[in-house]
Amino acid sequence: MQVLMINGSPRVNGNTSIALNEMETVFKKNHIEVNTVQIGNMDIRGCTACGYCYEKGKCIFDDEVNKIAPMFEKADGLVIASPVYYASANATLIAFLDRLFYSTHFDKSMKVGASVVCARRGGCSATFDELNKYFTISNMPVAPSQYWNSIHGREKGQADLDHEGKQTMRVLAQNMTFLMKSIELGKKEFGLPKYEERIYTHFI
Repeated sequence: MQVLMINGSPRVNGNTSIALNEMETVFKKNHIEVNTVQIGNMDIRGCTACGYCYEKGKCIFDDEVNKIAPMFEKADGLVIASPVYYASANATLIAFLDRLFYSTHFDKSMKVGASVVCARRGGCSATFDELNKYFTISNMPVAPSQYWNSIHGREKGQADLDHEGKQTMRVLAQNMTFLMKSIELGKKEFGLPKYEERIYTHFI
């Protein structure tokens, strides 16, 4: 099984990485393959609503979005992690996620999602809710933990002192592992859910 972890922080080996490293340790103990990509320090523009992806199945801007899309398709789980900026995620990460989810047409149903946020003090729950919306609009179950998935630290490395936050990440990874394995068994026994034909209602 595979998990794709997207680090939306511009800081290499920063506090967001500490959270993801805690999760990775648990995944590897459970023989889950982990692919981590840091995009917060990249030049990634937002969606222009050009419609190119409807025709070609990929984004018109051939950057990390198109490179990571095949990894997302193969993954059984997706972890999205971000530092908190004004009670919101890193703008680069949001631009990346908007284009990744919109331009990819493969079925994301029952891929397990988890969001992770890091802040000095406040804004974690708002950012946590913001990131979870990518999962819940895509038929992706959201993995829980013993607390909202946050870790705290301002200066580089301070999150290592947040022992409750690190434990929350380990529990999150354990629960995510359980869900992915359970869903895989369910697919073999019952198959994926059969959905109705999609209805689109426009309020004009």
